[in-house]
Amino acid sequence: MRTTNPIAALFAKSPFGPVQQHMKIVEQCVAEVVPLVEALLAGKQDEVDRIKDRIFELEGQADDVKNQIRSTLPKSLFLPVDRRDLLDLLNAQDSIADSAQDVAGLLTLRRVEMDEEIAKRLPAFVQRTMDATTQCAQIIGELDELVEMGFRGRGVEHVLEMVEELGRIETETDEQAMDLVRALFKLEDRMKPLSLFLWYELIQRVGDIADYAEDVGDRLRLLVAR
Repeated sequence: MRTTNPIAALFAKSPFGPVQQHMKIVEQCVAEVVPLVEALLAGKQDEVDRIKDRIFELEGQADDVKNQIRSTLPKSLFLPVDRRDLLDLLNAQDSIADSAQDVAGLLTLRRVEMDEEIAKRLPAFVQRTMDATTQCAQIIGELDELVEMGFRGRGVEHVLEMVEELGRIETETDEQAMDLVRALFKLEDRMKPLSLFLWYELIQRVGDIADYAEDVGDRLRLLVAR
């Protein structure tokens, strides 16, 4: 029986189809971080563990698609896009899912001490990183149209505006992260050092999600410019 590589089939339909498929899985992976943190703050460790498993599963799916793309991507693309640029874009997307997995892994290492101020600020920070990922996914969803237009015209302007908005969202997450770190350092005298470390690492890893989302936007900007 003849078998068909689904990634190869996607490439036949669209040069960016597999990359878009990968980004959809990445977005699903990050979306699970929101209920993960909600479960953490509610003290529902069983739920934290369950969602962690789901995040790891989705990150694995993203890795599978990434590896299939790498092995299937034609050596020569008849496009105004360099193969290396496309792979760099893919790697940046994959780093978003890797960061979500890092967050999930941290939250299952051990139970962390809770603080009211941190608990109050954390959900908005996590949601804003989700917004960055969603914006990133919407940008990647425009790739087909960009190809059809030869990376020229009003469609390019629209995508670049979306990239600018992504940058603004990422800047907001940076500011939220700094506020959280300041609040965390005020707890230095009354929180165990390991808990302080875990909270700090959690803030950094959540922030990485937005950082890598912005990186995807920046790489797409370069891709369009070339």
